Amino acid sequence: MIRTKTLAAPLVVALLLTACSSGEPETTATAKGTVNIDVHGWVGYEAQAAVLAYLLEHELGYKVNRRKTNEEQSWRDFETGKVDVVVESWGHNDLKKEYIEEKKVALSAGLTGNKGVIGWYVPEWMVKRYPDITDYRNLNKYAHLFRTDKTGNAGQVLDGDPTFVTNDEALVRNLKLNYQVVYSGSEDALIKAAQEATKRRTPLLMYFYEPQWLFSKVKLVKVALPPYAVGCDDAPSKVACDYPPYLLDKIVSTRFAERGGPAYELVRNFSWTNDDQNAVASDMINEGMTADQAAARWVEENKIVWKDWIPR
Repeated sequence: MIRTKTLAAPLVVALLLTACSSGEPETTATAKGTVNIDVHGWVGYEAQAAVLAYLLEHELGYKVNRRKTNEEQSWRDFETGKVDVVVESWGHNDLKKEYIEEKKVALSAGLTGNKGVIGWYVPEWMVKRYPDITDYRNLNKYAHLFRTDKTGNAGQVLDGDPTFVTNDEALVRNLKLNYQVVYSGSEDALIKAAQEATKRRTPLLMYFYEPQWLFSKVKLVKVALPPYAVGCDDAPSKVACDYPPYLLDKIVSTRFAERGGPAYELVRNFSWTNDDQNAVASDMINEGMTADQAAARWVEENKIVWKDWIPR
């Protein structure tokens, strides 16, 4: 997942269509420019960015630049004109209100096809040993298992990058749990923690999300938080419910929608599954491929999926 810190849900890839070498903006479907893709801090995003970049370059003839940054910067850059597309938005209702409804510098370009899930997870071995641990009402009984040097007498909830979408500090407080949120700093740190906890059978309660290739390698079980209901996360400080289900969508700048030509059409047409994204991400992590190599492999093997994305 994922992800600016908002109360709707974890990050994000953004595309920027720049002007032609003449200095004039793109205005026709036949003119080709440069597409700048912002890459955010989780491998699923990088995988998606790589596939889009490959198709933009090899099928449509655009030049693609990729820049690593965070979601908040990408959303701000809708207003500055530097960003044209966020290809996987995890909720972000506050940002949508600001940049789409109020400032009108962006608009929705449809769903990505991915179904996003955010929540708390424990290794499967813990569920077998403590069958009731997946009910949040029992977490205080097991808090001592999750104590660390950073949390003292409280249990630890391990989060990722603090800019990811997370309600966890509010959840701990409002559900009256004897836990403390600790930020590991990255998706990679979360993955390593899950692998280590599974291998060494050490207790772990962690924030995590889908789509994510790790679920095919490590058995994790989701903790049942109070069920999500529409509006239960409207007030950030009062959140006491699970994260909502996410139908991940694409956001484009108004300028890009008007002038992006075939590049905009490709982004609008893009739609794949969690399995598609996980396949590319897994090749990057488990097969030692670069993002570009993994994207090329997926494109070669999945023409039936992407051929209809290409503008005619």
